[in-house]
Amino acid sequence: MQNYGIAHFLSAGDFVTRCIALALLAMSVLSWSVIIVKGWKVIRLKRLSQSVGKTIGDLDNFIGNAQKSESRAATARDNPFIALALAGKEAADHHRRVQPQLHDRMDVSDWITRCLKDAIDESAAHMQGGLSILASIGSTAPFVGLLGTVWGIYHALLAVGATGESSVAQVAGPVGEALIMTALGLFVAIPAVLGYNALTRANKALAGRLKRFAHGLHAYFVTGSILSSSAQASGLRLATRNN
Repeated sequence: MQNYGIAHFLSAGDFVTRCIALALLAMSVLSWSVIIVKGWKVIRLKRLSQSVGKTIGDLDNFIGNAQKSESRAATARDNPFIALALAGKEAADHHRRVQPQLHDRMDVSDWITRCLKDAIDESAAHMQGGLSILASIGSTAPFVGLLGTVWGIYHALLAVGATGESSVAQVAGPVGEALIMTALGLFVAIPAVLGYNALTRANKALAGRLKRFAHGLHAYFVTGSILSSSAQASGLRLATRNN
């Protein structure tokens, strides 16, 4: 009695079969690595957003602590809320420095809005990093597995033609082994698609919190006062409609 299975299929397969199996293995490792790393970052950013929400009423200390950070660039890169606060602070300081040199008045609101929007776009691009890998793996892995299946069935039929035997017992084993490649392709693709959708939803929620925080920063740097919670929520709804 012959031993069938994926191990027998790979040992009996040729160079193309092994390359396809290795490609699926690499895709699986890469997709799970992205899911784990990005998932941990999403959890950390959610915790940061909760801590920022608790200190929103004391922006002076929040911005002051951000400016005193020894590794300011690394802190701003890892914490988009700090990056947003620093961008708003630098925009306001820049406006105050250049305002006396201008013949016409520069609108401080528009200037800070533009700087905050640039900071949000940069943070959003950083949060979206790696998701294209999951999208690519989720869309191509089934076809890679199907290619392995077609290649395996092709060699199984060649073996049947060479022996001249076409019984079910002769064909079922090799064809069943080849179909395992399709299952492996789906095994790689499904977690990648689910991870992509979950991370996209999480990033969208974080982007909403960044916009709400930016709305409060805008009011703080323009008027010098902090918005109430209801006003910040109204600003977030307005920003969402405008986008």
